[in-house]
Amino acid sequence: MRISVITPNLNCRDFLAQTMDSVLAADHGDLDYIVVDGGSSDGSQDAIAARRNRLSGAISEPDNGLYDALNKGFALSTGEIMGWINAGDTLMPDSLKVIDEIFSAHPQIEWITSRVISFLDERGRLVEQNIHWGISRKSFLMGEHLPGFSKGRSLSMVQQESTFWRRSLWDKAGGGLDLSYRLAADFELWARFFQHAELWSISAPIGAFRRHANQLSRVHWNKYLSEASQALDHYGSRPRGAYAQTFSVGLRRSLPRGLRPLARRLRLLSPAPFCEFDNEKQAWSLSRH
Repeated sequence: MRISVITPNLNCRDFLAQTMDSVLAADHGDLDYIVVDGGSSDGSQDAIAARRNRLSGAISEPDNGLYDALNKGFALSTGEIMGWINAGDTLMPDSLKVIDEIFSAHPQIEWITSRVISFLDERGRLVEQNIHWGISRKSFLMGEHLPGFSKGRSLSMVQQESTFWRRSLWDKAGGGLDLSYRLAADFELWARFFQHAELWSISAPIGAFRRHANQLSRVHWNKYLSEASQALDHYGSRPRGAYAQTFSVGLRRSLPRGLRPLARRLRLLSPAPFCEFDNEKQAWSLSRH
């Protein structure tokens, strides 16, 4: 399947080359890779030009921010599967092959994210990986995956660089990122996707997020939280008390798999969909727990 990957960039020369090389190295044989540069003045164009013959497209012009750049890139893209990797973040080796296999084998899956949350340090080294416990539609839309939305504990956020979807879902959900969200348009897009399809958590690592001092999500977290909370409010979610939130999150994190059917019957836990690799069958299998 053809996979479209967009990389937006503005004056991130120090990180851009590693990002582009990781995407190109993951090429599964039908990669549609587009880089959208917002008119950088730091030499980013040199990194893009050096790899131009392997790109499907490159744009360099002023834009109205990250999400406007992404909308431009996706408008040019042609892949059946879509996703983006910000300058600084990376794709894992073989990640696009895994994505291709899963979407090809399971037509009922409309979007996926990795269970393996990976982090790079500022130098681009893989320094940390965590496992999350699944993301159900109910748990997301109740705000359990947005730290700070409620007073209690929270679950892992959807890692954007590890999330890919079918173009058909993108079109059903409106075909674009909402530019009224300056920082949290990714979170708002996930909320829209959840109106149409479940999110399947896969067992393979897909992308890695680079932590560095100047990233928008760190510098402007309170504004991001405000916008993401606005998106949840739009879909009817309200913050819960600390006890209710912590109890629900605790069940998701610690309840043994054998007890989960009972918890579901008692309406204490909403099952999350998983796509895991079966070593005996050498294939991707689906489950809910």
